[in-house]
Amino acid sequence: MTEVKRLPVFVFPSSLNFFADESSSHKQMVTVYNPYDFVVNFKVLCNAPHKYQIGDPEGSIKPHCCMDIVIRHISILPTCYHVTDKFRIQMNEHNSRQLLGKKDIPVILLPGKSTGISDSTATSLDNFRQFSTDVPSASSSDSSSSTMQIQASSNSLGKLGYQNAGPNYIAILVAVVCIIALMLPSNEAEGGSSSSFWSMFHLSSQQKLVFAYSLGLVTMVIFRV
Repeated sequence: MTEVKRLPVFVFPSSLNFFADESSSHKQMVTVYNPYDFVVNFKVLCNAPHKYQIGDPEGSIKPHCCMDIVIRHISILPTCYHVTDKFRIQMNEHNSRQLLGKKDIPVILLPGKSTGISDSTATSLDNFRQFSTDVPSASSSDSSSSTMQIQASSNSLGKLGYQNAGPNYIAILVAVVCIIALMLPSNEAEGGSSSSFWSMFHLSSQQKLVFAYSLGLVTMVIFRV
């Protein structure tokens, strides 16, 4: 039986800091990228799912697309300060469901931005569990301010529809360059190296991965929530 090669999982940001005294920080976004040429499935796990609520913790991502996960912390309590939790993003093959790769995202709740994180304590970080797929009832008035929802939408890397305060032209220019680079032919498609002038425009798979990851970082700057 052929062993499946583990692939890197591209997630941004790589960590999350929530601040109890800033309600705007209670909702943050994590973006999972699929720079590959095939469909992948993803699943979100957590070692402390009771602190977070996910409406759609798993799904599929089309080639060269991304999935946006908006997270709201629901346990803003002093007993949770300085406690490190972890989300795990698993990427599986679309058909066989075989694990392709995984990425862990540390999450911590702090009283305020001026509070350091050196004294943080960790819960059982290796005990990852799935989120319930049950949709919570909207009758509770408290749920509107303390419920975390994941709003996932598979977007083309070149057509991300976030809202922002104003355009960042430098970041947009970098994003356009990255998109053009991803559209260039690969070296593998030519079956070998070429001495022609156009061969300099043929990129390797590793170079395209770098451009895809860079595009994700720039996209977060342009469409910051």
